[in-house]
Amino acid sequence: MRSAQKEMPVLEHIREVRRTILISLVAYVVACIVAFAFADRIINLFTEPFTYVVGSLETTMVISSIAEGFLAQLRMTVIAGLILSLPIHVFGIIRFVFPGLTAREKRIILIFLAVSLVFIVVGTYFVYFLLVPLVIDFLTRPLFVPQTVGIILNYYNNIFYILTFILCAVLALQAPILMEILLILNVIKRRQVWKAIRFIIVGIFILSALVTPPDVASLLGIALPLIVFFFLALLIAKIFNFGDG
Repeated sequence: MRSAQKEMPVLEHIREVRRTILISLVAYVVACIVAFAFADRIINLFTEPFTYVVGSLETTMVISSIAEGFLAQLRMTVIAGLILSLPIHVFGIIRFVFPGLTAREKRIILIFLAVSLVFIVVGTYFVYFLLVPLVIDFLTRPLFVPQTVGIILNYYNNIFYILTFILCAVLALQAPILMEILLILNVIKRRQVWKAIRFIIVGIFILSALVTPPDVASLLGIALPLIVFFFLALLIAKIFNFGDG
């Protein structure tokens, strides 16, 4: 009897994990179907930033193989499906983890998710409408592309270049929020962060160089806001005494 009682919670956890995974898979499949139905509109979002370049050069985006259009649509469907179903995956993880957390930890996670969502929305807007056009304009100037040289924009490579750039930049902007959470939970100390601030700044520039195109404009466009957000996170930690000790 004791053995059965001890095994029941384990079996319940296994069933809960299986149920959560199943719900996530169903949500992902449904999201992929929706994304496939609107694939043309989604892809247009990532071809739109090149309108200025294409118009000024009087050319069009091209494909290099007959399968490229299908592969682009398929890959975009897979990625968009994951993004659209992400709230369901996050909810499933929270629902599974929350019973084992304290009330304070629950509040911290909920605040983190709310602030993270704001950063994702604002970061996406900033990167898509401000930084991406700046990068495209900068990289296609005569300084890098002589007027005697023509430009052929590959459809598949360029739309996923923009998508990858946006996703990496938005994810990078989550780093200050993660640091704030670690300070609140006293996993790291504010004094330790201040001692390592020079290395953090260097790390920000390295991270920005990795997630952005190889140009100064996009690098600074990610690195400078990240540095500001890190110092803002430290200021908030100082005000509320997070990470003392």
